[in-house]
Amino acid sequence: MALRDRLLRKTNKGCMLIVDDDEINRAIIANVFESEYTIDEAEDGRIGLQKILSHPEKYTAVLLDVMMPNMDGIEVLQNLRSSDLLEKIPVFLITAEASSKTLNDAYDLGVMDVILKPVTPYIVNRRINSVVELFKARKALADRVVAQDMELVEKAQKIIELNHGLIEALSTAIEFRNGESGEHVRRIHDITKYVFEKTELGNGLSAEEIQNIALASIMHDVGKIAIPDNILGKPGRLTPEEYEIMKTHTVQGGLLLDKIPQLKDSGVYEYAYDIARHHHERWDGRGYPDKLKGDEISLWAQVVSIADVYDALSCKRCYKDAFPREKVISMIKGGECGTFSPKLLECFFAVEDDLSEYYAAPKE
Repeated sequence: MALRDRLLRKTNKGCMLIVDDDEINRAIIANVFESEYTIDEAEDGRIGLQKILSHPEKYTAVLLDVMMPNMDGIEVLQNLRSSDLLEKIPVFLITAEASSKTLNDAYDLGVMDVILKPVTPYIVNRRINSVVELFKARKALADRVVAQDMELVEKAQKIIELNHGLIEALSTAIEFRNGESGEHVRRIHDITKYVFEKTELGNGLSAEEIQNIALASIMHDVGKIAIPDNILGKPGRLTPEEYEIMKTHTVQGGLLLDKIPQLKDSGVYEYAYDIARHHHERWDGRGYPDKLKGDEISLWAQVVSIADVYDALSCKRCYKDAFPREKVISMIKGGECGTFSPKLLECFFAVEDDLSEYYAAPKE
């Protein structure tokens, strides 16, 4: 063996625990393995078990006598099995007690091999080392699988983040075309998420579902990409004909999202389609495009709807100035922007103090 290989083998020595109440037997076995392992010893089963349980990762192999005071080898095996350690550490019985019951009990409990005393050094060395190498190879394979799984998870997360970034970029681009900054879609996302997380409206929804709804909310106006510039950016009131064209952004949004196959494979699509099409529906059935009424409107479309109205009233637009907070509240409660569910209004205004911080003037 080359010097480098011998040095590497010494550096990477595993630790073998020899559990035997006979000091001479421990010395004989230690002599067989001391060139390949760091040797640790225990003079009875109880001490050996304590050592293993205290530092299970320390031991490469355990050699265990059967007949010992305080705790015999079979009892040690029973304890190791109940601690799920026999799958991680190869344990061998080295014993002069070779009754069929002892053998059956040992193998049933999960011992790797039973070696009879007196030991033959060459044979015992080959038998034990073969199993130890098998355990090492299995652990290396398991570690590699775990590493590959983690790598796949990281790659999947990067893909998800990229998709989220593309969704945000598309939604923000539409807002810029509408004369708005990308802050509108970010506020809608944050308000939607906050309402579901902080009120009873989120009861029964998982954290992942709320996250998907919030992400879907930023695509609520994606259909405006189909609206002509002269209508989308008009600084004054729309004519009835122009308003009818503007209203089609809900249907157009659903059609657009329906043509993105990657989105349809994600947990966001169902919410995004529904929100894009129905965020202008109203509780009394006077919204558009489908004239949905009451609970026919999904909860997420309702929340995005009130968030969108709240944000539109609170901010300057090309066709109006921002309204004071008190005016915004009275307009929504008074139904000037359409009728909302009483439960939605109750929950929304329970957290409105917090939401108003999105519109507070920056502190100098």
